[in-house]
Amino acid sequence: MRMTNKIMRNNSAYNINQNKILQDKLTNQMTNQSKIVRPSDDPVVAIRALRLRSNVTTITQYNDKNAKDADQWLTLTADAMNTVDEVLNDLYKQATTSANKYETADDLRILMSQMKQLTAEFYSCANVDYAGRFVFSGYRTDLPVTFTEEDMKDMADHPVSFNIDESFGFQDISRVSYTNYDMVEENLTAAGGPSAPNGIDSTNSYEQSVKNSTLYRFRMSYNNLDSLGTLDDQGLSAGRELTFTMPDGTRLVAKAQVDAAGNVQKNPDGNPIVVTTAVDAAGNPLNPQPAQVPQVVEFSDQEEAYKAVAEGTYNGQPFTGIAYIPTSGEMVFSKDFYDNNFNESAFNTSTTGFQVNYDKSNWKNGDINPVHYFRCTETKNMAAPQDAPDLRKTAYNTQRDQGRNQDIYYDVGYNQQIQVNTKADEIFTHDVQRDMDDFEHYLKQYEDIETVEANLRAKLAEWPEDSTQYEDLSLRLEGVEKAKAYIRDNIHTKFENQITKYQQYMDDSRVAMTDNATRGSRLDLIANRLTNQKATYKELQQDNEGIDITEVAVELTSSELTYSAALMATGKIMQTNLMNYI
Repeated sequence: MRMTNKIMRNNSAYNINQNKILQDKLTNQMTNQSKIVRPSDDPVVAIRALRLRSNVTTITQYNDKNAKDADQWLTLTADAMNTVDEVLNDLYKQATTSANKYETADDLRILMSQMKQLTAEFYSCANVDYAGRFVFSGYRTDLPVTFTEEDMKDMADHPVSFNIDESFGFQDISRVSYTNYDMVEENLTAAGGPSAPNGIDSTNSYEQSVKNSTLYRFRMSYNNLDSLGTLDDQGLSAGRELTFTMPDGTRLVAKAQVDAAGNVQKNPDGNPIVVTTAVDAAGNPLNPQPAQVPQVVEFSDQEEAYKAVAEGTYNGQPFTGIAYIPTSGEMVFSKDFYDNNFNESAFNTSTTGFQVNYDKSNWKNGDINPVHYFRCTETKNMAAPQDAPDLRKTAYNTQRDQGRNQDIYYDVGYNQQIQVNTKADEIFTHDVQRDMDDFEHYLKQYEDIETVEANLRAKLAEWPEDSTQYEDLSLRLEGVEKAKAYIRDNIHTKFENQITKYQQYMDDSRVAMTDNATRGSRLDLIANRLTNQKATYKELQQDNEGIDITEVAVELTSSELTYSAALMATGKIMQTNLMNYI
């Protein structure tokens, strides 16, 4: 084979170019700190690099974003629940202090004022938010747990009412005490002489007439419910109904009686006349109606209702049914009614318990929004109040009884999730506020009886001791002292029972706190493992893609020297031709 100058030039240029390619490759490795620039440089390294980079990206998302976001949510929830626990503990201490029987109404009023402030703080904790999302609202993170001032402004322009389904169990039937202290009021005649109340005679003294009765009730989660005589959302009379379902499935529907023109008929005391019918599950009246359909009577005054149930009479007629008190949100009945109509075994075997359906359109700042707790339907008037109704109806929690929940989960690892939210109904019970309503009722009774006592003592001082008036007022005072003892004992019993209730509320909140803390501890373990995994994958990534700088620097220097030597040798060779060899 003949070796020409052209062949030597081509071979020399090719070898120099290959050396230059190697030098360029080493230079790129030094610059990029990576073994490869393109997949074709080393397909095996490239494939492994893609997998490792995907793993690092995924773990970075889990560890640096999801886990930290979940941790912040859990931490904020824990802080709010710690405040709740402190508030409940303070209420527990107040109840313990208030159980003292010898405190006056003024003393109790001061304690009640403190307890009301603590109760308001209890519910304000429910509206804690994280980055604009309310942490206790389940999926409805844009909706606070309680109504706010902004909601009240909106309701002023667009009235809102809710039709609420509430469930009760046998254990939800509570007892309440009533003392008929109206029997000893200082009702003297215009001439200044004594005028005995009905039922007081020579054989039935004031003291004998004062009695303390035990009543039974279902207490709804709200007060200031709609009267059955209230206009409905369409502006029609008698549009409201009170429906309650017994454990055997029988539904009792109470509604106001109306005349031919649709006007609500009322009793002499101004309360609407209520008609009660028994219906089946489809809402069809049972025919014939059961012989003993419980009589339902609506009362606007709580004391009047308690008195009617305790005495078994209303407007001069026997009354043995249920007193519906929308202002206090109660259905009250006597012990005889309780014994005849409620059976614990029926409740325990029933899958539905006792269901009550009612309407509420009077809301105030701080009230709990029912959409977080109950199956309900909201009716909102989208038009201005003076315009014709433009109603929008929205149903909430229609599948609540099928076990649907609103737990929020964060992905914090491969096939690993952490629940970050605690739902409002796990902590913020309506009973804390409703217990305060009971306290207010008892305290009003105590203030009233102290006022009656003070007035009687003042009048007693106006009469000589040998007068008939003085004797009558003295007997009245004996009855007052008995009634006062009853009422004070009722308050004492209420506070004693409240100590147990507040302890139960604290137990429930601490269960939720424990669940939240447990999830936080698990998240810490997951975050630690993710941090270690991230470091491991980055190390593997460096081993796969990274270079040994010392080795590459030596190779690059060697390549540069080789390149220079090749240039010199090639230059020397190119100076000669074939004739020089011949």
